[in-house]
Amino acid sequence: QVQLVESGGGLVQAGGSLRLSCAASGSIFSINAMGWYRQAPGKQRELVANNLRGGTTNYADSVKGRFTISRDNAKNTVYLQMNSLKPEDTAVYYCTADIFPRRYWGQGTQVTVSS
Repeated sequence: QVQLVESGGGLVQAGGSLRLSCAASGSIFSINAMGWYRQAPGKQRELVANNLRGGTTNYADSVKGRFTISRDNAKNTVYLQMNSLKPEDTAVYYCTADIFPRRYWGQGTQVTVSS
């Protein structure tokens, strides 16, 4: 069994910053990709960023230049540094870990950006 525990969400004013963390624990042999998704009210869940095991990163166009994903393989942890936050970044953020043969999801953490 694998658990993902997220932290770091909260309320911030537009232009501010937050750092999300997600630690994976349990029966883990090797984690492939780790990433972050988000879901705003009334919208579909969307990929924010991911980090492949080899180091390749991918970002949604809407967050490029503002968000940075990183991971610590020794700690099985992925981070999302979010700068220059906008009200449209308000959503529940979910971390993911691809551990063969499936993708695991965290419980979600709320990020609210006030204007």
